Amino acid sequence: MTNKFRTLDDVELKGKRVLLRVDLNVPMDNGRVSDTTRLERVAPTITEISDKGGKVILLAHFGRPKGRDAKDSLKPVAEALSKVVKKPVAFAEDCIGEPAAKAVAALSDGDILCLENTRFHKEEEKNDPAFVAELAKLGDIWVNDAFSAAHRAHASTEGLGHKLPAYAGRTMQAELDALEKALGSPTKPVIAIIGGAKVSTKIDLLENLVTKVDALVIGGGMANTFLHAQGVAVGKSLAEKDLAPTALRIMEKADAANCAIILPVDATVAYHFAANAPSHAYGLDAIPADGMILDVGPQSIARVHAAIDDAATLVWNGPLGAFEMQPFDRGTVAAAKHAAERTKAKKLISIAGGGDTVAALNQAHVAGDFTYVSTAGGAFLEWMEGKPLPGVEVLRIK
Repeated sequence: MTNKFRTLDDVELKGKRVLLRVDLNVPMDNGRVSDTTRLERVAPTITEISDKGGKVILLAHFGRPKGRDAKDSLKPVAEALSKVVKKPVAFAEDCIGEPAAKAVAALSDGDILCLENTRFHKEEEKNDPAFVAELAKLGDIWVNDAFSAAHRAHASTEGLGHKLPAYAGRTMQAELDALEKALGSPTKPVIAIIGGAKVSTKIDLLENLVTKVDALVIGGGMANTFLHAQGVAVGKSLAEKDLAPTALRIMEKADAANCAIILPVDATVAYHFAANAPSHAYGLDAIPADGMILDVGPQSIARVHAAIDDAATLVWNGPLGAFEMQPFDRGTVAAAKHAAERTKAKKLISIAGGGDTVAALNQAHVAGDFTYVSTAGGAFLEWMEGKPLPGVEVLRIK
């Protein structure tokens, strides 16, 4: 896959000023980084450029500031990053102008510098050419290692790729390789598991997937909309009943593309949306009128396992039930563990992404057993919808 993109293998880094776009949008608690996962993900690219004698100049956004705001400064993140990469990380009070230029000029080969939040300038999100030019003055090459921001055409995520020689960092490269294995040129048969609350947020995704995969498992609240469209009484369950025609259209499209749609055949029902609420498994013909479907039932779990067993490649986005609350995490956790076992046995390539999905895999303690887990929410979804991502397109070898 990555032979379609320029990577760090294609450039001499020694002595170069490398503008490296990374994702430093980490959770904070009382001014301290509370989860270093994203820092650990970008550390290999930072370390490699530094070890090869490049001058590492980090570009990143943090939060959604409207102008300069101290609470959205990257300074504490730079301090946490220095512990992760085990090297000093200098900090510049701005990402353009004199503070940035001075800090870059002071760098020796192998040094690391973090520039202040690019979104302190409104021109960043507008991909303003003059702002892009100001950023470009600071570097000799641009490396994009922030797949999670690749669906946005901003100055630091896309604009710089038109002004400087552009390369994919190692995190970006790993993501692109995984995505190619998932849907670009996958080992067939391919199954997708798509869950979550609402069909309305995933119409484009479902319509694209039915043309790409051999089987599509639909779970979560979304499944209720499909069941309702087929005339199943879903009681008080979450369902977008007005989207019944959309659900039927997706099923027709799947049928035409020879993609099997796998819906629940039974359901775990409770009368209160609360953890440990009394629940019972019912067949679809017996859902109580005042009950709520909060998870798939045991027969549906067995069906999902069988579908995973038939697949060589699995793409997963979204839980099968209200996984945040026990016991309604049972279906999601069981399917995740089953997919992890098949992956460990070298019988399945498993690729998952999206915030809830990552949380569910962590809950099942199997995230490390999947072939690849993407932490990029929006970008991962848009890619699965078949949309070109500006921050990736600009890296393609023309």
